[in-house]
Amino acid sequence: MSTQVSDREKDRIRQVASLLYQASRPIRILRTIAWPSEVKEQFFAKNARELPQVTYNPVDPKPTLEAVREARRLIVPVSAIDLWLERQADSLERAARMLSVVGDHAFFEYSRQLYGEPTTPLRYYTLTPLELSQTICDTIDQLTSIEMDIAPPEYHTAEVVAGDIERAVQKHFGEDAPQVELVDKLSANALATSSKISIRRDARFTDRDASQLLNHEAYIHVATSLNGKAQTDLPILAAGHPNTTRTQEGLAVFAEIISGSMELDRLRRLADRVFAIQMAIEGADFLEVYRYFLGRVGDPNQAFENARRVFRGGVITGGAPFTKDVVYLFGLLGVSNAIRAFFAAGRSDCLKLLFCGKLDIMDIPALCELYQMGLCQAPRYLPPWVSDPRYLLALLTYSMFMNKMSIEPLIVVANKLLESAPVVKL
Repeated sequence: MSTQVSDREKDRIRQVASLLYQASRPIRILRTIAWPSEVKEQFFAKNARELPQVTYNPVDPKPTLEAVREARRLIVPVSAIDLWLERQADSLERAARMLSVVGDHAFFEYSRQLYGEPTTPLRYYTLTPLELSQTICDTIDQLTSIEMDIAPPEYHTAEVVAGDIERAVQKHFGEDAPQVELVDKLSANALATSSKISIRRDARFTDRDASQLLNHEAYIHVATSLNGKAQTDLPILAAGHPNTTRTQEGLAVFAEIISGSMELDRLRRLADRVFAIQMAIEGADFLEVYRYFLGRVGDPNQAFENARRVFRGGVITGGAPFTKDVVYLFGLLGVSNAIRAFFAAGRSDCLKLLFCGKLDIMDIPALCELYQMGLCQAPRYLPPWVSDPRYLLALLTYSMFMNKMSIEPLIVVANKLLESAPVVKL
């Protein structure tokens, strides 16, 4: 049964969504704060003993602020839909102001407002990102006593991985499949947009790395980009911005887990990024954070890239980092709980709506209304674990079952059972 809404009201919503999309066009956060490859080359040419020299071109916020101002004239932030539109406007305004002060201490002030920071609990959770990251690392450290071989069976070249991913995206997206290309210079092993997945030619990948890339970048980020671009009435759903980042990255990390692509090293890397951000907030400079990562990963190239993620857009001498990497673990927590809640409430429709574009979990009520109005379109592309949800449903059922039980008494029983059993080599 469709919601009875006047054509005039629908036109107003379309107009606001269009104005907000217009406001988003100049906001290219990662592109604006990216470091040229020469920065890395010069850093190692000086034996990694001097702070890198980075300059930025600040973005003029005026076009975005003017479009946001025009959109706000049409927003009455009372209904679920207008509150959704208002959140988009707030995010875009702050992002524009953040990019106007790139390379300055003020950049950090906007970054922490948009993405959070390690020591601040987010809404609905008592844990801070720092505490969550420490829990992950403590758990992994406990597992070191378990003598299990978790080394990858083999490594694959970029050429092999590119071929595998190209075949997978062609099958999944058909004529909309992004181009897969090998490039000589790239700040990460791989980067993806809705139209292109670039893979660094000299990178090497484990079987899990390759699967992570497919499930994280292609099945989530590419899919939500393509689905967002299909929202002709709500073009703002095609625009990724800080308000959507936590859920988008949370979905992508959840996809790694549900697809069996996650591994302990990947979880530790996500936690280490949070520790490094806190180090920088407390005053550590790039060299100190680089050396921290070098001690963690043992690879100078990877240590540089990890440190770069923390300092891009901020201040190299410390005190003002880019805090985006705080969102990965909290996003995972939020998405996992939301999917469990959708399941418990019998709302599979909400699960599918998560992929209709770039959005935050809190946007779901508004999108349900917009779908009823005929303004929001169902997503065309879904990850395999949603289009065929048999494993997801079995896992959620098991999770709900296990959550009814306390683990502590079982640990006591297990310890008593095994206290006299010798450790055997198998």
